[in-house]
Amino acid sequence: MANQLMIVLIYLVVALSACDKTIDFGGVFSSTYRVDDRFEQSDAWNQTHGFKTLTSTTEDYQILVAGDSHVGGTENLNIFINESKKSENLAFVIVGDIVTGQKEDYLVFKNALPDFADYPYFLMIGNHDLYFDGWKTFYEYFGSSTYYFTVQTPQHKDIYICLDSGGGTLGGKQLEWLKDVLKNERANYRNCVVFSHVNFFRDRHTGSTNPLVTELEVLLPLFAENRVNMVIMGHDHVHAVDQLGMTTYLTMDALKDGVSNASYVQLKVSEEGMRYEFKVIE
Repeated sequence: MANQLMIVLIYLVVALSACDKTIDFGGVFSSTYRVDDRFEQSDAWNQTHGFKTLTSTTEDYQILVAGDSHVGGTENLNIFINESKKSENLAFVIVGDIVTGQKEDYLVFKNALPDFADYPYFLMIGNHDLYFDGWKTFYEYFGSSTYYFTVQTPQHKDIYICLDSGGGTLGGKQLEWLKDVLKNERANYRNCVVFSHVNFFRDRHTGSTNPLVTELEVLLPLFAENRVNMVIMGHDHVHAVDQLGMTTYLTMDALKDGVSNASYVQLKVSEEGMRYEFKVIE
Protein backbone atom coordinates (compact mmCIF):
# COMPACT_ATOMS: atom_id res chain seq x y z
CA MET A 1 0.00 0.00 0.00
CA ALA A 2 2.85 2.40 0.84
CA ASN A 3 4.46 1.78 -2.56
CA GLN A 4 1.15 2.32 -4.33
CA LEU A 5 0.65 5.61 -2.49
CA MET A 6 4.13 6.76 -3.48
CA ILE A 7 3.43 5.95 -7.14
CA VAL A 8 0.21 7.96 -6.98
CA LEU A 9 2.04 10.92 -5.44
CA ILE A 10 4.78 10.79 -8.07
CA TYR A 11 2.28 10.79 -10.92
CA LEU A 12 0.40 13.65 -9.26
CA VAL A 13 3.59 15.70 -9.15
CA VAL A 14 4.33 14.91 -12.81
CA ALA A 15 0.83 15.84 -13.90
CA LEU A 16 0.73 19.10 -11.99
CA SER A 17 4.23 20.15 -12.99
CA ALA A 18 3.12 20.25 -16.61
CA CYS A 19 0.77 23.07 -15.66
CA ASP A 20 3.34 24.94 -13.57
CA LYS A 21 1.42 24.20 -10.38
CA THR A 22 2.94 24.73 -6.95
CA ILE A 23 2.86 21.58 -4.83
CA ASP A 24 4.58 20.85 -1.54
CA PHE A 25 5.46 17.44 -0.11
CA GLY A 26 7.64 18.50 2.80
CA GLY A 27 9.06 21.37 0.76
CA VAL A 28 10.72 19.13 -1.84
CA PHE A 29 8.62 20.07 -4.88
CA SER A 30 7.55 23.53 -3.75
CA SER A 31 8.25 26.75 -5.58
CA THR A 32 7.06 30.20 -4.68
CA TYR A 33 7.70 31.46 -8.23
CA ARG A 34 5.40 30.59 -11.10
CA VAL A 35 6.46 30.90 -14.74
CA ASP A 36 5.18 34.48 -15.13
CA ASP A 37 7.05 35.48 -11.96
CA ARG A 38 10.25 33.95 -13.30
CA PHE A 39 9.79 35.67 -16.63
CA GLU A 40 9.29 39.08 -15.02
CA GLN A 41 12.51 38.66 -13.03
CA SER A 42 14.34 37.43 -16.13
CA ASP A 43 13.03 40.38 -18.14
CA ALA A 44 14.24 42.80 -15.46
CA TRP A 45 17.66 41.13 -15.54
CA ASN A 46 17.80 41.41 -19.33
CA GLN A 47 16.97 45.11 -19.23
CA THR A 48 19.81 45.70 -16.79
CA HIS A 49 22.43 43.36 -18.25
CA GLY A 50 21.48 43.26 -21.95
CA PHE A 51 21.90 40.35 -24.37
CA LYS A 52 25.30 38.82 -25.12
CA THR A 53 26.89 38.94 -28.57
CA LEU A 54 29.70 36.50 -29.36
CA THR A 55 32.15 37.12 -32.20
CA SER A 56 33.51 34.44 -34.50
CA THR A 57 36.53 35.38 -36.59
CA THR A 58 35.50 32.80 -39.22
CA GLU A 59 32.22 31.83 -40.86
CA ASP A 60 32.51 28.32 -39.39
CA TYR A 61 32.00 27.85 -35.68
CA GLN A 62 30.68 25.30 -33.19
CA ILE A 63 28.46 25.44 -30.11
CA LEU A 64 28.16 22.51 -27.71
CA VAL A 65 24.76 21.79 -26.16
CA ALA A 66 23.86 19.48 -23.26
CA GLY A 67 21.05 18.95 -20.81
CA ASP A 68 20.17 17.14 -17.61
CA SER A 69 23.51 17.09 -15.81
CA HIS A 70 21.69 16.63 -12.46
CA VAL A 71 24.70 17.69 -10.38
CA GLY A 72 25.72 16.18 -7.60
CA GLY A 73 28.30 14.40 -9.63
CA THR A 74 30.44 16.41 -12.02
CA GLU A 75 32.43 13.78 -13.95
CA ASN A 76 30.48 14.08 -17.21
CA LEU A 77 29.97 17.81 -16.69
CA ASN A 78 33.73 18.32 -16.44
CA ILE A 79 34.29 16.28 -19.61
CA PHE A 80 31.73 18.42 -21.42
CA ILE A 81 33.22 21.70 -20.16
CA ASN A 82 36.77 20.63 -21.03
CA GLU A 83 35.61 19.74 -24.54
CA SER A 84 34.04 23.18 -24.87
CA LYS A 85 37.40 24.80 -24.26
CA LYS A 86 38.76 23.60 -27.60
CA SER A 87 39.39 26.49 -29.95
CA GLU A 88 36.77 25.50 -32.53
CA ASN A 89 33.98 25.80 -29.92
CA LEU A 90 32.54 29.27 -29.42
CA ALA A 91 30.34 28.57 -26.38
CA PHE A 92 28.29 25.93 -24.61
CA VAL A 93 24.63 25.75 -23.62
CA ILE A 94 22.96 23.62 -20.93
CA VAL A 95 19.20 23.46 -21.35
CA GLY A 96 18.14 22.78 -17.77
CA ASP A 97 18.04 20.19 -15.00
CA ILE A 98 21.54 21.28 -14.14
CA VAL A 99 20.92 20.20 -10.52
CA THR A 100 17.98 19.03 -8.42
CA GLY A 101 17.21 22.37 -6.81
CA GLN A 102 19.27 22.13 -3.65
CA LYS A 103 21.53 25.09 -2.97
CA GLU A 104 24.58 22.98 -2.17
CA ASP A 105 24.33 21.30 -5.58
CA TYR A 106 23.91 24.67 -7.29
CA LEU A 107 27.16 25.72 -5.61
CA VAL A 108 28.98 22.59 -6.83
CA PHE A 109 27.73 23.30 -10.34
CA LYS A 110 28.67 26.99 -10.16
CA ASN A 111 32.20 26.14 -8.99
CA ALA A 112 32.64 23.77 -11.95
CA LEU A 113 31.90 26.50 -14.50
CA PRO A 114 34.75 28.27 -16.31
CA ASP A 115 35.24 32.01 -16.43
CA PHE A 116 32.62 33.34 -18.84
CA ALA A 117 35.08 35.77 -20.38
CA ASP A 118 37.30 32.85 -21.42
CA TYR A 119 34.66 30.23 -22.26
CA PRO A 120 31.15 31.66 -22.73
CA TYR A 121 28.20 29.59 -21.56
CA PHE A 122 24.42 29.94 -21.42
CA LEU A 123 22.16 28.23 -18.88
CA MET A 124 18.44 27.58 -18.63
CA ILE A 125 16.24 26.21 -15.88
CA GLY A 126 14.56 22.79 -15.87
CA ASN A 127 11.89 21.22 -13.72
CA HIS A 128 14.41 19.62 -11.33
CA ASP A 129 16.14 22.96 -10.86
CA LEU A 130 12.88 24.33 -9.43
CA TYR A 131 12.75 21.75 -6.63
CA PHE A 132 13.45 23.05 -3.11
CA ASP A 133 12.42 26.51 -4.34
CA GLY A 134 15.53 26.38 -6.52
CA TRP A 135 14.62 29.37 -8.72
CA LYS A 136 15.88 31.68 -5.98
CA THR A 137 19.34 30.14 -6.19
CA PHE A 138 19.37 29.92 -10.00
CA TYR A 139 18.51 33.62 -10.26
CA GLU A 140 21.03 34.58 -7.57
CA TYR A 141 23.88 32.72 -9.31
CA PHE A 142 23.00 32.99 -13.02
CA GLY A 143 20.28 35.59 -13.54
CA SER A 144 17.84 35.33 -16.43
CA SER A 145 16.47 32.05 -17.78
CA THR A 146 14.62 33.69 -20.71
CA TYR A 147 16.87 35.58 -23.11
CA TYR A 148 18.69 35.34 -26.39
CA PHE A 149 22.31 35.61 -27.45
CA THR A 150 23.73 36.27 -30.89
CA VAL A 151 26.80 35.28 -32.86
CA GLN A 152 28.47 37.71 -35.26
CA THR A 153 30.65 36.22 -37.98
CA PRO A 154 32.53 38.28 -40.60
CA GLN A 155 29.52 38.11 -42.95
CA HIS A 156 26.48 36.98 -40.95
CA LYS A 157 24.60 37.05 -37.66
CA ASP A 158 22.81 34.13 -35.94
CA ILE A 159 20.34 34.25 -33.03
CA TYR A 160 19.87 31.69 -30.24
CA ILE A 161 16.75 31.97 -28.08
CA CYS A 162 16.69 30.41 -24.59
CA LEU A 163 13.31 29.63 -23.02
CA ASP A 164 12.15 28.78 -19.50
CA SER A 165 9.98 25.67 -19.83
CA GLY A 166 10.92 24.27 -16.42
CA GLY A 167 7.31 24.27 -15.24
CA GLY A 168 6.04 22.57 -18.41
CA THR A 169 4.66 25.80 -19.89
CA LEU A 170 6.05 29.09 -21.21
CA GLY A 171 3.18 31.06 -19.71
CA GLY A 172 1.47 34.00 -21.35
CA LYS A 173 4.11 36.67 -20.75
CA GLN A 174 7.05 34.63 -22.00
CA LEU A 175 5.07 33.48 -25.03
CA GLU A 176 4.31 37.08 -25.98
CA TRP A 177 8.01 37.95 -25.54
CA LEU A 178 8.95 35.07 -27.85
CA LYS A 179 6.45 36.21 -30.47
CA ASP A 180 7.87 39.74 -30.34
CA VAL A 181 11.47 38.53 -30.67
CA LEU A 182 10.64 36.40 -33.70
CA LYS A 183 8.54 39.13 -35.30
CA ASN A 184 10.99 41.98 -34.73
CA GLU A 185 14.40 40.27 -34.71
CA ARG A 186 14.31 37.07 -36.76
CA ALA A 187 14.62 38.76 -40.17
CA ASN A 188 17.95 40.28 -39.09
CA TYR A 189 19.64 36.89 -38.71
CA ARG A 190 20.80 34.10 -40.99
CA ASN A 191 20.01 31.23 -38.58
CA CYS A 192 17.65 30.94 -35.62
CA VAL A 193 17.86 28.25 -32.92
CA VAL A 194 15.50 27.85 -29.96
CA PHE A 195 16.44 26.03 -26.74
CA SER A 196 13.87 24.50 -24.37
CA HIS A 197 14.24 22.16 -21.42
CA VAL A 198 10.97 20.29 -21.95
CA ASN A 199 10.89 18.32 -25.21
CA PHE A 200 7.89 18.95 -27.46
CA PHE A 201 7.48 15.46 -28.94
CA ARG A 202 7.12 12.02 -27.35
CA ASP A 203 9.10 9.47 -29.36
CA ARG A 204 8.78 6.74 -26.71
CA HIS A 205 6.67 5.74 -23.73
CA THR A 206 7.82 7.86 -20.79
CA GLY A 207 6.63 9.28 -17.49
CA SER A 208 8.27 12.65 -18.10
CA THR A 209 6.01 15.69 -18.24
CA ASN A 210 4.31 16.71 -21.45
CA PRO A 211 4.08 20.30 -22.68
CA LEU A 212 0.64 21.83 -22.96
CA VAL A 213 -0.99 20.78 -26.23
CA THR A 214 -2.67 24.18 -26.61
CA GLU A 215 0.74 25.83 -26.31
CA LEU A 216 2.27 23.55 -28.94
CA GLU A 217 -0.57 24.48 -31.27
CA VAL A 218 0.81 28.04 -31.09
CA LEU A 219 4.54 27.27 -30.98
CA LEU A 220 4.88 24.84 -33.88
CA PRO A 221 3.26 27.15 -36.47
CA LEU A 222 5.14 30.10 -34.94
CA PHE A 223 8.48 28.36 -35.50
CA ALA A 224 7.49 27.37 -39.04
CA GLU A 225 6.33 30.86 -40.00
CA ASN A 226 9.50 32.46 -38.65
CA ARG A 227 11.90 29.94 -40.22
CA VAL A 228 13.35 28.60 -36.98
CA ASN A 229 16.09 26.24 -38.12
CA MET A 230 16.35 24.09 -35.04
CA VAL A 231 14.79 23.52 -31.61
CA ILE A 232 17.09 21.75 -29.14
CA MET A 233 15.59 20.18 -26.00
CA GLY A 234 16.42 17.92 -23.07
CA HIS A 235 14.26 16.44 -20.30
CA ASP A 236 13.59 12.97 -21.75
CA HIS A 237 17.15 11.56 -21.37
CA VAL A 238 16.92 9.64 -24.68
CA HIS A 239 17.86 11.38 -27.89
CA ALA A 240 15.46 11.69 -30.81
CA VAL A 241 15.20 13.70 -34.02
CA ASP A 242 11.93 15.00 -35.47
CA GLN A 243 11.40 17.13 -38.55
CA LEU A 244 8.45 19.45 -39.01
CA GLY A 245 8.71 21.54 -42.15
CA MET A 246 12.13 23.17 -42.21
CA THR A 247 12.55 22.97 -38.42
CA THR A 248 14.60 20.16 -36.90
CA TYR A 249 13.66 19.19 -33.35
CA LEU A 250 16.43 17.52 -31.35
CA THR A 251 15.81 15.83 -27.99
CA MET A 252 19.09 15.08 -26.23
CA ASP A 253 20.38 12.34 -23.98
CA ALA A 254 21.24 13.28 -20.41
CA LEU A 255 24.69 14.46 -19.33
CA LYS A 256 24.08 12.91 -15.90
CA ASP A 257 26.81 10.77 -14.33
CA GLY A 258 26.15 7.05 -14.31
CA VAL A 259 23.87 6.78 -17.34
CA SER A 260 25.00 4.53 -20.17
CA ASN A 261 23.92 6.86 -22.97
CA ALA A 262 25.43 10.11 -21.68
CA SER A 263 26.08 12.48 -24.58
CA TYR A 264 25.83 16.05 -25.83
CA VAL A 265 25.23 17.75 -29.16
CA GLN A 266 27.90 19.37 -31.28
CA LEU A 267 26.23 22.08 -33.35
CA LYS A 268 28.26 23.07 -36.41
CA VAL A 269 27.46 26.30 -38.24
CA SER A 270 28.91 27.22 -41.63
CA GLU A 271 28.05 28.88 -44.92
CA GLU A 272 26.48 25.57 -45.98
CA GLY A 273 24.01 25.60 -43.08
CA MET A 274 23.66 24.02 -39.64
CA ARG A 275 24.66 20.44 -38.86
CA TYR A 276 24.58 18.49 -35.60
CA GLU A 277 26.20 15.40 -34.14
CA PHE A 278 25.46 13.49 -30.93
CA LYS A 279 28.78 13.04 -29.12
CA VAL A 280 28.85 10.08 -26.72
CA ILE A 281 30.78 10.44 -23.46
CA GLU A 282 32.88 7.31 -22.93
